[in-house]
Amino acid sequence: MAMDNGIVDTPESWEVIASRTPFQGAKTAVRSDQVRMPDRAVVRRDYQAHPGSVCVLALDEEQRVLVLRQFRHPVRHRLWELPAGLLDVAGENPLHAAQRELYEEAHVKAEDWRVLVDFFSSPGGSDEAVRVFLARDLAEAEGDRYEVSEEEADMEIARVPLAELVAGVLAGRLGNPGLVSGVLALSAALASGGVETLRPALSPWPARPYEA
Repeated sequence: MAMDNGIVDTPESWEVIASRTPFQGAKTAVRSDQVRMPDRAVVRRDYQAHPGSVCVLALDEEQRVLVLRQFRHPVRHRLWELPAGLLDVAGENPLHAAQRELYEEAHVKAEDWRVLVDFFSSPGGSDEAVRVFLARDLAEAEGDRYEVSEEEADMEIARVPLAELVAGVLAGRLGNPGLVSGVLALSAALASGGVETLRPALSPWPARPYEA
């Protein structure tokens, strides 16, 4: 895909004088770095160290999106979301992780996969990188359903028209970042050349390198 006017995010590292991890959780950690600024001052930057995530915008033949409604304790909300999960294994192929999450959370498989959008969820306070896949040609997965627990035990599943989700995002009724980014990216893609212009499912992801 052509890049206009050289507008592109670029990797860069500033000197880290010292680094420590004051908190290590089950999946994420808090890191505290002493970073040298361009004016030579050294300041502390605290952020969440995160393994990365994948989301799946599963679109059926009726232009409906498979969504999940799940309680999220940190924001004290029950949010409509896309099937999603962490990259639990270092270097894990994100496509395989996305296929696993779609099966575990919705018992659905898909034949056609493409990269929809990549983003950093909260770059001022976390290094989490998120890749959202578009999955089409959906069918029910074979075998037994995955046994869910904890928040997922209370999860609702629905299929909602894409246009309805876009309207909900723009009206401020829907706020999960994966869902917001995914439905707006798909809407933009459909308005400017179609899904055939999207990147292949195994496209490189510099923020979370992996072996295809």
